[in-house]
Amino acid sequence: MNKLELIQEVSERTGLAKKDAEKAVNAVLDTVADTLAQGDKVQLIGFGSFETKTREARMGRNPKTKEAIEIPATTAPVFKAGKALKDRVAK
Repeated sequence: MNKLELIQEVSERTGLAKKDAEKAVNAVLDTVADTLAQGDKVQLIGFGSFETKTREARMGRNPKTKEAIEIPATTAPVFKAGKALKDRVAK
């Protein structure tokens, strides 16, 4: 399912116009992204949680030249599924 299909499904399930469903979906996604960018965690009980993890700087190799390069530290978003979501998917 892509974003357009998600908007269509939200529109059908809620009875909202497609334009209103698009605004709602975009608002949720933007809020999650903004919250993660601030370093906070988003918990949706029964669904899962979004948070950020810090990856330490490390040494790597350029596969073409075999030269050692330093890979800088980064912050990456991660999702951890909740129990209810795991149970629902496992069926």
